[in-house]
Parts: sequence; structure tokens; C-alpha cells
Amino acid sequence: MTVLTTYLVEDSPVIQQSLIATLQELTPVAVVGVAADEQVALQWLSDPTHEANLVIVDIFLRSGSGLGVLRAARHNRPERHMVVLSNYATPDIRTTCLALGAQQVFDKSTEIDALILYCQTLAATGMSPALPA
Repeated sequence: MTVLTTYLVEDSPVIQQSLIATLQELTPVAVVGVAADEQVALQWLSDPTHEANLVIVDIFLRSGSGLGVLRAARHNRPERHMVVLSNYATPDIRTTCLALGAQQVFDKSTEIDALILYCQTLAATGMSPALPA
């Protein structure tokens, strides 16, 4: 099973800590960095020495937005798996995120189990991009 090196873009320290603990306990995830705003995330993601197979992005950040992260990240490392984890996973947000290159969009309040399953499946399939929605 592949270990997913993961970068987390989330502005809430409480959610950061909780999500990292949950993912590292239940999935083969190794969180290699975190950012609370768009600019820090983009700086980290554009550095060619930083490795992350999976990027988990919230939409609303301390400054900037997850949409800006998705927009820029798909151009600098398109092989990375990008997913969105947000409290605002409305149909319009889901459509926009998928159009910007996110493979999946998960609702923080109701779809954490689906995110865990996604990570487990991604690791088990050796990073295959063809995962069911």
C-alpha cells in the first residue's frame, strides 16, 4: 500500500489537528505540511522540492481561497491528486471545484468517512487517478 504524502490547506487549527490525527490513524497518510491561506499554500506547492501526492483544500481560508489554490496547483503539478473538504460543498461549489481540477469534493460535516475511503482506495490502487465519484 502506498503512503500518501499529503499537504493540507485548512485555516482552522482545531480542524487541522483533528483531521491530521484522523487521517494518520485510519489511512496511510503522512501529512508533510499545512497552510492556512492561499499564498502560503501556493508557495509550498510550487516549490519543486516539496513532495505531496495528495492535497486536501478547504474553500474558505484565512486569506485567499481554496479555489485559487486549485486554479494554480493544477498547472504547476497536474499529477497531484487534489480534493476539497469544505462546509460549503453545495452543488455549485462542487461543480466549480471539479472544473478547476479537484478529483473529489467532500462535505466536512457529512463526508469524512468518504474522504477516508478515498484515501484508503487511492493508496491501495497505487495512486490511480480513475476512482469512482
